[in-house]
This record gives sequence, C-alpha cells and structure tokens, in this order.
Amino acid sequence: KYIHARLSKASVSKVIIERTLKLVTVTITTARPGIIIGKGGQEVDKLKEELKKVTDKEVQINIFEIKRPELDAYLVGTSIARQIESRISYRRAIKMAIAAAMRMNAEGIKVLISGRLNGAEMARSEQFKEGRIPLSTFRADIDYALAEAHTTYGRMGIKVWIDRKST
Repeated sequence: KYIHARLSKASVSKVIIERTLKLVTVTITTARPGIIIGKGGQEVDKLKEELKKVTDKEVQINIFEIKRPELDAYLVGTSIARQIESRISYRRAIKMAIAAAMRMNAEGIKVLISGRLNGAEMARSEQFKEGRIPLSTFRADIDYALAEAHTTYGRMGIKVWIDRKST
C-alpha cells in the first residue's frame, strides 16, 4: 500500500514483496519505469532508504516494465477511476479504455461499474463488454482487477476483466 501510494504517478501494477532473514526483495511491475528510477537512479535510492527505515532490513528493489499497459486490468481500472474522479463521463472513460484494449489485440474485455453513477440517488451497476471473456475456462489468460473511484457523491467500484490472447 505504501509503495502504491508513493508511486501513484508511475502507474504501478503489481508489487511483490519477498522477505528473507536479512533481505527484503521488492519487485515492482510498472508501465513507467523511468518515473520510479529517476535521473541516474536517484529516485530508486530514495525509495530504498525509505523502505529501509520502515523495515529495518536491507532492501533490494527490482523493476519490471509492462510493454502493453492497455492489457493490464489493474492499470485500466485505475485509469478509469482517475478519469471519473476528474469528472469525465463514466461511459466515455470506459468506452475509451475498451477501445484501447481491443486495439492492442485483446481477445475480449468486460468492465462493470457500480455505485451512484452520474450522482444518481439510487446506486446501480452497468456493464460494458466487447469480444469474448470465457470466465469458466481454465485455459483462458484472464486478468482481473478491482479499482475504486472516490467521487464527491461516494465511492464507485470498477471491475475489469481482460482476456489476453493465449499466445
């Protein structure tokens, strides 16, 4: 949570923390590694020092780049949430995200948004789909994520399923 909050601008998808007796290995998966690394790696050193204070152990940071962020469900969900928070119509934000994912050769995408849509008195949920999302198939490479948008009239939940092509 701390890393997600600290690096919110760097579109971090996954943070994997592995603890051993003396060493803590933090693996960060991101769409923008340049923002985390900084000029000449100074941001990484700053982050390493902060994590060292929190854990009181030696910290090693690995950074992996996501080549196609449009096919990462967590990044798609958070981008939709940010757009809704900055008062863009939820339909437009979701349709743009779906179009971007389909352009990047996704097999299918499904987005479910629920909450007080457009500030309505009664909360409801709406679903947008394109392509195929075989949720009952084990073989399918489906990425799922849940994101929340904090708006003036409460929270909205955004669930994203992306079926990447099984290559």
